[in-house]
Amino acid sequence: MNITLKQLKILEAVVEHNSYTDAAKALFMTQPAVSMQIKQMELQIDLPLFEREGKQVSLTEAGSELLHYARMIRQQLDEAELMLEELKGLKRGKLHLTMASTANYFAPQLIAAFHHDYPGAQVTLAVTNRTGLLDALNNNTTDMVIMGKPPKDPRLAGIRFMDNPLVVIAAPSHPLAKQKKVIPLRDLADEPFIVRERASGTRIAAERFFAMHDLQLTTGMEMNRSEAIKQAVMAELGLGIVSLHTIEMELALKRVVVLKIEDFPIMRQWHIVYRKGKRFAAIPEAFKNYVLEHAEALINIVPLENNHSDNP
Repeated sequence: MNITLKQLKILEAVVEHNSYTDAAKALFMTQPAVSMQIKQMELQIDLPLFEREGKQVSLTEAGSELLHYARMIRQQLDEAELMLEELKGLKRGKLHLTMASTANYFAPQLIAAFHHDYPGAQVTLAVTNRTGLLDALNNNTTDMVIMGKPPKDPRLAGIRFMDNPLVVIAAPSHPLAKQKKVIPLRDLADEPFIVRERASGTRIAAERFFAMHDLQLTTGMEMNRSEAIKQAVMAELGLGIVSLHTIEMELALKRVVVLKIEDFPIMRQWHIVYRKGKRFAAIPEAFKNYVLEHAEALINIVPLENNHSDNP
């Protein structure tokens, strides 16, 4: 049997209007065209679909059975159309997001807020270092990444969405933590710093900052996670330079202090980075727009002036 969807629609219209002529008008067809399509279906099944009584038509038993299946098929098609419209309407969809490890301190808040508005979104999240971020972009294995400074690559697009202040932290027992005045940057020249790995954006920004002031960042220890740097600072192994977004809990518990350093913080930005020309599905596009619109309002950090070491 090779009955088309168009023919089943014609069958339903004839039954609804109880007339070939009225069905043709509703379908914007001619009456002979409707009659021909009904005749072709009857030839397909080798059974009559309608019985004529003057201008009126009524279904045969075969017609009733075929109408039943026509309606079932239409219902399934309507459900399929609804599902597709829901995808367009952002009720469902997938997002593959890759982010710098430092961004993991605030990004879950963004994802949770986004998921509240788009509960059908399925988010796959990968957290990695800068090298991993660049690999994901180069290999096109992610929709987008959240990172600091985007690489200079003509194939990539980066959009700033939020400030990322880098601050100097110390253990509360450190001698510099007791100073009330702004500490000259040169006073840090001989202080050992616990730093990120060389490929880290934070490390690159810190070394560039010191070099701009004709100073060299003294490396005491090297860690590949901000969490490890904080632990080392709390253990009094040296100073650290970290994103202010990463120390909310430690500041609240007074386990670290932010030092008042000349020309600090180093003001960087968070970016959404993706491959140019990438065609986003509905959910990734919605997430990108959501972050650009809401990130700064959603991510609340204690103002920098309230985080310094001279607070009681």
